[in-house]
Amino acid sequence: MAGTGGAGGTGDGSGGRRARARARETRRLLAASVLQRQGAAVVLVLLSAYAWFAYPHFGTGDNLRDLALQSSFLAVIALGMTFVIITGGIDLSVGSVYALGGVLAAYGARGGFFGALLLPLAACTAIGLVQGLIIARTGMAPFIVTLAGMLFARGLLLAITHEGSETYHIADHSVFLNLGRGTWLGVGHPVWFTAALFAVGALVLRRTRFGQALFAIGGSESSARLMGLPVVRDKVVVYALSGALAGFAGAMTAAYVQSGVTVIGVGTELDAIAAVVIGGTLLVGGAGTVLGTLVGVLLRNVIQNIINQIGSLDSNYQSVVSGGFLLLVVVAQRWLTTRRVRT
Repeated sequence: MAGTGGAGGTGDGSGGRRARARARETRRLLAASVLQRQGAAVVLVLLSAYAWFAYPHFGTGDNLRDLALQSSFLAVIALGMTFVIITGGIDLSVGSVYALGGVLAAYGARGGFFGALLLPLAACTAIGLVQGLIIARTGMAPFIVTLAGMLFARGLLLAITHEGSETYHIADHSVFLNLGRGTWLGVGHPVWFTAALFAVGALVLRRTRFGQALFAIGGSESSARLMGLPVVRDKVVVYALSGALAGFAGAMTAAYVQSGVTVIGVGTELDAIAAVVIGGTLLVGGAGTVLGTLVGVLLRNVIQNIINQIGSLDSNYQSVVSGGFLLLVVVAQRWLTTRRVRT
């Protein structure tokens, strides 16, 4: 009997150790998951707190409003990129589409507010739609298709502006200028539009069948097809959405600067991708949040703002910091994902 009791005690002790080990591993996995999704938010809070006390101008109302306004244009583009990357795709055309949207908005402003808004939205959505159809129906790599779309949009922009020699201006009395220059409660209209778009984006991504289907497609497209999900339709929609949002960001920028600037948008696609990935969206697809993307955009611009506050550093250091931080995030995402799979 004593032997039986001893064996039972040994079994209980071994079972207890295994339970504690499983609990520790569960906590580590949970911490890793939170780090992947919320790490950028933690860095943003710490960096903002440091800048608030280290640089007196950083926390002023004017600087914070300007920071929010400058972030809004990239945030709208990055929102569309979030949906694309969640499906496992990429959209390299958004920078050129963004610039094209600005030029078309300034050109269409001669026809009034609706001409200035609808022309860029229609054209940019059409570019995204065509790219989505090619990618979804032919299986071609999104990198190649959207690279071609980038060249097409930039070429169309140059054709409209006669190789960039003609800049379309928006009249001072145009109502369309309120889209970029107007304010409400002391905050610029682009900031409010961005907040509304992100709220809708979060709702769609987390509370609709369409949003859940995007995660399934990014996780495993073949499995999503076997589940009966409309993979082709959903992929076409996300690329059309990306084009529309890039065009809208271009229209807001045109209203803000009162003209269609032909040189904007160069490298913007890389900034958008960096913001999305830094915000915790997996570059391979299947996971991500629009809130994380917003955090990624703000973190990028806070870094730039701090560099400006320092004054003695060249603004190019922002690209160095952003590139290094992006590399760190991608490596960390890869490591955390591999660790979860093995576990």
